[in-house]
Amino acid sequence: MKLKYEAKNAWEFERENNKIDDVMDYSKGYMQFLDVSKTERTSAREIVRIAKENGYISIDEAISNGKVNPGDKIYAVNKDKAVALFVIGKNKLENGMKIIGGHIDSPRIDLKPNPLYEEANLGFFKTHYYGGIKKYQWSTIPLAIYGLVVLNDGQKVDICIGEDETDPVFCITDLLPHLAKDQMQKKLSDGITGEQLNLLIGSIPLEGVEKEAIDANILKILNTKYGIIEEDLLSAEIEIVPAGKARDLGLDRSMVLAYGHDDRVCSYGAVKALIDTKDPKYCAVALCVDKEEVGSQGNTGMHSRFFENTVAELIALEGNYSELKVRRAMANSKVLSADVSAGYDPNYSEAYDKRNSAYMGHGLVLSKYTGSRGKGGCNDANAEFMAEVRRIFNQCNVVWQTAELGKVDQGGGGTIAYILANYGAEVIDCGIGVLNMHSPYEVVSKVDMYEMYKGYKAFFNINL
Repeated sequence: MKLKYEAKNAWEFERENNKIDDVMDYSKGYMQFLDVSKTERTSAREIVRIAKENGYISIDEAISNGKVNPGDKIYAVNKDKAVALFVIGKNKLENGMKIIGGHIDSPRIDLKPNPLYEEANLGFFKTHYYGGIKKYQWSTIPLAIYGLVVLNDGQKVDICIGEDETDPVFCITDLLPHLAKDQMQKKLSDGITGEQLNLLIGSIPLEGVEKEAIDANILKILNTKYGIIEEDLLSAEIEIVPAGKARDLGLDRSMVLAYGHDDRVCSYGAVKALIDTKDPKYCAVALCVDKEEVGSQGNTGMHSRFFENTVAELIALEGNYSELKVRRAMANSKVLSADVSAGYDPNYSEAYDKRNSAYMGHGLVLSKYTGSRGKGGCNDANAEFMAEVRRIFNQCNVVWQTAELGKVDQGGGGTIAYILANYGAEVIDCGIGVLNMHSPYEVVSKVDMYEMYKGYKAFFNINL
């Protein structure tokens, strides 16, 4: 009997098991997913595409069929921004589900409703940042524009500018160091303010126009390419994200540098694990929601009734529907709240508790609680459920570790865990460590991603 706990290095473990090629192959699929999933809408569409490719049918088609059977594969979409995938289990839904829930929104820059203006022979868009960001990190880097514009006739127009090699890109400007004496004396949080996060978009005036000629030229370009007039921008959803593809990081290509790991890395892992799950005992669910970075509110966030309503529809398709069965299904469920944790960064060791941190390359992370300071806003998983998950991972040779976000008094953060726990479900946070979290370019370990996939698949398929 081994009395002392020692964390494992996942690279060494998978090398001993001749699985390094599998690790690298998994990361390739994930990076391809990231490249086409820069926003919650594009993420949801890509998840649906993957689901359809693997034989999933829509909830509407299932309703039309009039029933569900064990093994059926179903997807449901919430307003093009959230997705739930189901594999119907051998047990009735009221006996509970195995749910892995993540989110597909990420911190970013949004346009204000009335964004276009010009000043000093330059054209700009006014912006409003989304989620918890360090504002200075978003200046001077190449940015892309994504969004949905609904024209006056009701036509929907998707926008993506800055990703194709022939596309222009955009940026938020910063002050040159030669003139930044006053700026450099400010607190880091005040070096660039929210109102200075203006997107530089052009500088050529439209010929023959005397007033606001640069604005006029930008509007002409948008109208020519997309049929947009300025009024359409007032009701549009336009997001600004880093331009470019996910890249291997390190001479050994052991990590991935990209925008949006938080939390598409976990959402992809949940989807991939579900796709590879066949005939589960309990209904297996990959749940990918929106709005987590701003509190999970709204009709596409976890606080909405979308998931509960979809479960109700599935129970109705089983036959003999009752509201009590829906309540039982939710309360009897077991959930991995699939969200990232703060990877330990030795350059900023003062912010972490070394004995309770997520180390890169040490596998999947279990966090009994998140929250802030005195566990404010946390879920705090039951010891019984955490032990059950631990046993599942050990049984399936998943390399895992435990972690808190950082030192107790330093701050904290939350996930969707508490929302599903409100139904009575057993819930624990379970993701991987990330460096540069909430920055334009975050870092994850390829082997941690692979252990996460292994762990999620084990959770769906092993019942203790």
